[in-house]
Amino acid sequence: MKRALSALLLAASLTGCATSWVVDSDVKSFSSLGAVAPGATYRFDRLPSQQADGARQESLEAMAAAALDKAGLRRDDTRAQYTAQIGARVTAGLSPWADPWLYSGPWGYAGYGGYGGYGYHGRRWYGGGWYGGPAFAPPANPWYEREVSVVLREVASNKVVYETRARNDGPYTSSAAILPVMFQAALQGFPNPPQGERRVDIELSPATARK
Repeated sequence: MKRALSALLLAASLTGCATSWVVDSDVKSFSSLGAVAPGATYRFDRLPSQQADGARQESLEAMAAAALDKAGLRRDDTRAQYTAQIGARVTAGLSPWADPWLYSGPWGYAGYGGYGGYGYHGRRWYGGGWYGGPAFAPPANPWYEREVSVVLREVASNKVVYETRARNDGPYTSSAAILPVMFQAALQGFPNPPQGERRVDIELSPATARK
């Protein structure tokens, strides 16, 4: 979904009038949990691909840990009742308000990215003409699609007991500020979230958004 709210907030920030920033996430959760005792324990479980990039995963786990703590869970790697498998994806594309003639078709660009950085390939402007090859800067009107996920398994049975995802898109580049809030949105309502997809809005101050 291309959010008009995000565009309005961006316009306000460009004029220096923004006083707050709402991160609006589309959240969908599935739970087979009933009541969860306060202070229930968990440990993180990494996929092989996540183990290959330990620094990135540690950063994401720190973000998720703050949200899990708000949900009433406590990390204990030695006496965990649950395992938590987390994921995050950030994809960079072209803003839906960008000039389609300039960026679409064979003279457009293709973009991709991940948390902690981004990359672009395709064509870029150089010396009066387009040429193929790597590009080292995003276009003038980038748009970012983000998704985070949390899957909890019961250690004793290895059964998935909670699964949740949150999605957000908008023009802001600050994944370090947005992803922690998305994990918080994904876990809102734990352990008995509402059924179906829902919108969760969490407000950030401008100082937090600039981190």
